[in-house]
Amino acid sequence: MEEFKNKKVLIFGLGILGGGVEAAKWFYKRGARLRITDLKKRKDLEKSIKILEKLMLTTRTKHGLNTDLHEHKNNMSEKSVYSPNQSVQSEKSVLSPPKSAIRYILGKHRKEDIDWADIVYVNPGVSYKNEFIQYAIKKKKEIVNDCYLFFKYSKGDIIAITGTRGKTTTTTWIYEILTYILKEILNKSRININVLLGGNQPEHSLFKILDKTNDKSVSVLELSSFQLEFYKKNLKAPKIAIITCLLRDHLNRYKNMKEYAKVKGKIFMNQTESDYLILNYDNEWTNYFLSLSPKSQIYFVSAKRKLNRGIYVNKNCVYIKDNREIKILDIKNFKEIYGEHNLYNLLFSILACYLYIKDKNKNFREETFNKLIKKFIKNLKTPKFRQEIIFTSKNLMIINDSASTTPDATIAALKRFSLTQKYTDLTQKYIEQFSINYPFSSVNSGLILIAGGTDKNLDFKDLAKEIKKRIKPENLILINGSATKKLIKELISIKYQINKENIVEDLKDAILKALKQFKNLNTNQSKNRYVILFSPGAASFEKFKNEFDRGEKFNKLIKQKLKNFIQ
Repeated sequence: MEEFKNKKVLIFGLGILGGGVEAAKWFYKRGARLRITDLKKRKDLEKSIKILEKLMLTTRTKHGLNTDLHEHKNNMSEKSVYSPNQSVQSEKSVLSPPKSAIRYILGKHRKEDIDWADIVYVNPGVSYKNEFIQYAIKKKKEIVNDCYLFFKYSKGDIIAITGTRGKTTTTTWIYEILTYILKEILNKSRININVLLGGNQPEHSLFKILDKTNDKSVSVLELSSFQLEFYKKNLKAPKIAIITCLLRDHLNRYKNMKEYAKVKGKIFMNQTESDYLILNYDNEWTNYFLSLSPKSQIYFVSAKRKLNRGIYVNKNCVYIKDNREIKILDIKNFKEIYGEHNLYNLLFSILACYLYIKDKNKNFREETFNKLIKKFIKNLKTPKFRQEIIFTSKNLMIINDSASTTPDATIAALKRFSLTQKYTDLTQKYIEQFSINYPFSSVNSGLILIAGGTDKNLDFKDLAKEIKKRIKPENLILINGSATKKLIKELISIKYQINKENIVEDLKDAILKALKQFKNLNTNQSKNRYVILFSPGAASFEKFKNEFDRGEKFNKLIKQKLKNFIQ
């Protein structure tokens, strides 16, 4: 991509989560001249800056450039690298050749940097409403983000998934199913397709797979509304677009649900009649997406009713209705084990893979597809931090659901892990069939919930009702935060007795209280089995970098503290 050589690129928001770093690396390797601006100070961005310093040093060494820092410093202008007060950075920061120098403006944003730039790259944390981005639009700068660049420069097919809930699980399962089935079906047909996984998670950056795409690849992408904000007309369209559902979220960023839905709807704006759009028939916002007049072939997903076109559940069996009705597999008790939300994720995944494989292989055999899907289900796993079972013993199960950033997500987890006694005695045959590590169900007295975090202008009334229904007051541990305060207010309004001693300031204290409560309940005479469920139901940025950082810290603390409470 020679078009970026010597182009002036402004990275608007370096960040600490890796998004800005990956973008800077991508542009730098293509010879762009970079300025990086961020409201954070250098000490807060040290880790990100060091990664870029290492890249510059590696690049200079690779190309045989003089790496003597003193000589290089003398060849550069005094303002090549900015500190928060615009003084010269330390010598170790000045590592790149003059034409490719990375220049930092930290602790503030400036319009003059936008005036300087040919291209403005926007970090996902920056809204399109930001005053500086609006200034860049007014100045007719090319404004891009990772999603924009991927759809502009990638090769091969794209399957793109968005939605309020279910994005990560659906994306992961589509990737795993396609990887598994394509080896069995398409390779035998002498069709070689490489499956790539990307999205809005740090470890699956779109930049990490962009250069791996080719004419025979299919990229399975999880896309947030933040990423879709800069998706535009005339960009490449996904071969298959999926909107899992739309629920209340991010209302601290969008003025109302319609604005939020409009951004989500961008995922199919460039599709044609040769593409596919999969929508949730059971979600109230589906009619809005249909009102946008998609040009693609539309298929639906439903767990509640038969469909004329799509995938649905009827009498504990999954069917696809296309030209005819096709029975895929029996899922008796699946919803009770994995939760209703994962049933939807499975339906989206199966249908997307069915449509893609059928589109690519004219000799497609439905019987072979069904057989391979049944094999895949036996090894079905949920992604990290999404109702992830991280520990089991004869009387305790611990769940890390850190990716629960909305009340709806925690409600789903409560429903799954407070199963009634009806499902306590699931047969061993069924457990083996699905290869699950789920030795018992929890009744209300044995379910301990850790919740709370940062508010995103969401409603906690329904979550409060669900907590009252399923969690005893002594079993509710709350981590203080803006969302927690709203939840407490709703709980008090429905006369739920709040245990003030169970409101804590950090995750460590929450875990210790939950483990102590388990120990109190688990007397020698008790034959009950217990669940500790970490499902915040809120964002994390008051106390953590993001929900992934929160999840990692939860796992680490459990590993450290659990041994003192398990005999």
